[in-house]
Amino acid sequence: MAAAVFAPLLAPHDPLRGDLRGAYLMAPGTNHLLGTDSQGRDVLSRVLFGARISLMVGIVSQGVAALVGVTMGLVAGYYGRWVDAMIMRLADVTLAFPTLLLLIAIAAAIDPPLVLVFVVIGAVGWAAMARLVRSQALVLRETEYVIAAKALGADGPRILLRHLLPNVRAQVIVATTLGAAGAMMAEAALSFVGLGVKPPTPSWGGMVADGRDLLRVAPWVSVAPGLALGLTVLGFNLLGDGLRDRRPKDLRT
Repeated sequence: MAAAVFAPLLAPHDPLRGDLRGAYLMAPGTNHLLGTDSQGRDVLSRVLFGARISLMVGIVSQGVAALVGVTMGLVAGYYGRWVDAMIMRLADVTLAFPTLLLLIAIAAAIDPPLVLVFVVIGAVGWAAMARLVRSQALVLRETEYVIAAKALGADGPRILLRHLLPNVRAQVIVATTLGAAGAMMAEAALSFVGLGVKPPTPSWGGMVADGRDLLRVAPWVSVAPGLALGLTVLGFNLLGDGLRDRRPKDLRT
């Protein structure tokens, strides 16, 4: 995350321009720590700037997924009956579609801008969040303090915001952290097949695709962004596991 934020300060070269001396497919060395690609561009600089795309997709997509999923889950769990049935059937339909194939179809059909791709990734991920929040809301609506709030005349929106939402925050934080890793993988897959970030903007998935035919002569072109993506996803998964292992009260403020 720090590398993404401070990429302009950390990158030793321009990630979009090749070496003017024609240093194409140069092996890692003192001038280019991770070597150069087929166009003479510094791989390390492109990996650092590619981290910005991964960070952005994690924040934007999971923000959308959390906003939609938490809202739908709370409403379904609290009100129940036909409202619950309708929202859960919509979630079932969303989960029935293979996420990656759905993203590829949308990206190929309308050629959306980058931010819209991130929003779509989050939009197709709302269903899992909604089911998680709904299960918590079903339990919380039967607690004494919610029943007392109803007896005192509190309306539905007030109960959702003041009593249910704070008590599902811990689960939402964990799910969002784990979901960010999946969103990064989805964006990398789209970029790998040419439907994500458009060249010459650096993207880890696109960089892996650029070097797939050079694995025997210049493996660093694909290996460096591949390792960066793998380590980042691993880091988010470990963070999510760590948050999940903590007691819910430790995540409250």
